[in-house]
Amino acid sequence: MRLVRSTYKTAHTTPHVVVVGGGMGGLSAAVNLAAGGLQVTLLERAAAVGGKVRHVRVEDRSFDAGPTVITMKDVFEDLFACAGDHLSDHVELAPLEILARHAWPDGTQFDLFAEGERAEHEVAEVFGGAAAEGYRRFVAYAQGLYDEVEHPVMRASKPSLLRAAWTIGMRGPASIRRLDWRRNMWAALGEFFPDPRLRQLFGRYATYYGSSPFSAPATLNLIAHAEKLGVWTAKGGMRALAEAVEALAVRLGVEIRTSTHVQEIRCEGGRATGVVLESGQVLAADAVVSNVDPAALSAGRLGAAAIRAGRPMPARARSLSAITWCSVARPAGMELEYHNVFFSDDYPAEFDALVGAREVPASPTVYICAQDRGPFAGASISARERIFVLINAPADGDQARFDDQVVNQCKDNATRLLSRCGFELHDEASAVTTPTQFHELFPETGGALYGAATHRTLAPFSRPTARTKVRGLYMVGGGVHPGAGVPMVTMGGRIAANEVRKDLASISR
Repeated sequence: MRLVRSTYKTAHTTPHVVVVGGGMGGLSAAVNLAAGGLQVTLLERAAAVGGKVRHVRVEDRSFDAGPTVITMKDVFEDLFACAGDHLSDHVELAPLEILARHAWPDGTQFDLFAEGERAEHEVAEVFGGAAAEGYRRFVAYAQGLYDEVEHPVMRASKPSLLRAAWTIGMRGPASIRRLDWRRNMWAALGEFFPDPRLRQLFGRYATYYGSSPFSAPATLNLIAHAEKLGVWTAKGGMRALAEAVEALAVRLGVEIRTSTHVQEIRCEGGRATGVVLESGQVLAADAVVSNVDPAALSAGRLGAAAIRAGRPMPARARSLSAITWCSVARPAGMELEYHNVFFSDDYPAEFDALVGAREVPASPTVYICAQDRGPFAGASISARERIFVLINAPADGDQARFDDQVVNQCKDNATRLLSRCGFELHDEASAVTTPTQFHELFPETGGALYGAATHRTLAPFSRPTARTKVRGLYMVGGGVHPGAGVPMVTMGGRIAANEVRKDLASISR
């Protein structure tokens, strides 16, 4: 089949952009492109869009099986605003008063409140007055990091150390020092929290980027401030957000095709000119936006012409993966909040296992999302609740065996840790996802959920950007700047769309 290319000969020609992959980054790119007046076709190989914002059914119940909350709400408000719409008209959100309930094997329990004075009071009650003073200083420190990095790095289309240093340096040498990029998160946290339990609590934010707090640069402590700006749950779960963005795209005229596999990105004259579907159909395009992992492009998953647009990712450079359970279960013991974290009592050993030995820890930290609780919970909670359980695992789903024996051992280890923290979970029905399944869902990643790990000092500046080495081919997603997480990839969709529009306008002229 011959590929028919679009041209820019008349002012009446509307350029056509194909978006490959319907994760939140791809959806965001499609919305921004369509809002800018372009013709957009989005192709998703799964039966539904959303990507890592996925849901799983157990018995007759639907679970969020990926992200469970929304942070940086303004990013999503901006997405709807670019189309002249309002997020609040389509998704009902409610803030969490308690960001998470935390427990340790020594019997300590602690609620981290969203409101500052309440949070400080709870720190003083559980850990003492000196810890509260340290928390107060940490909050100011995290906000300082966020303020310095937000615009010159996170929201920039192509961040560079030189550009960031210049922008930040304009505010004085003290601003550059405040980036705190020479030491790791754990070392920086020790300045505020002599108590290792509080270092664990805030060091866990490194795992939001699939990284270790013992290797990630201290700059990532800014995540604590991003969460302090607000954490929201969506009525109907995160699936409701993905469906609302999908509906927004459709209202703007985006053609969305699910269960559609792209076999190849076509190039002519060194420029992306369309895609070939598994069916053999060819879709011509003036630009292509890839919402697959850069490693998949590099491995030739979308054809030889797109290989140099991607970037290979060695196994040891990958971010963390996970083993998750979506369980209909009966909890007992400690009362759950919406978010709950049960910490291991040896954090260094846990990450030595994950990052050094590349194995699931014998005593893992366990995250639980009690999805029948939170702001949208009913008046009474059923004895059989929807419980989402996650433990971190190495992203070796393409190499290691995560069979039933391994999964059952992990489950036993998690159960023992929960018991030591004063909690029991009687699992009656569950669906498990391992790094092997994540690798199948997101090829060439080994199951890594956050792109490359942020373990080097300059890692935030080394992620691939939206513009690739192949003209007319752009990238978006968790493996691309500005990074992983639903707000970041949504922001990345806007960045990619801006680059496409800029280049198409240049070609037209």
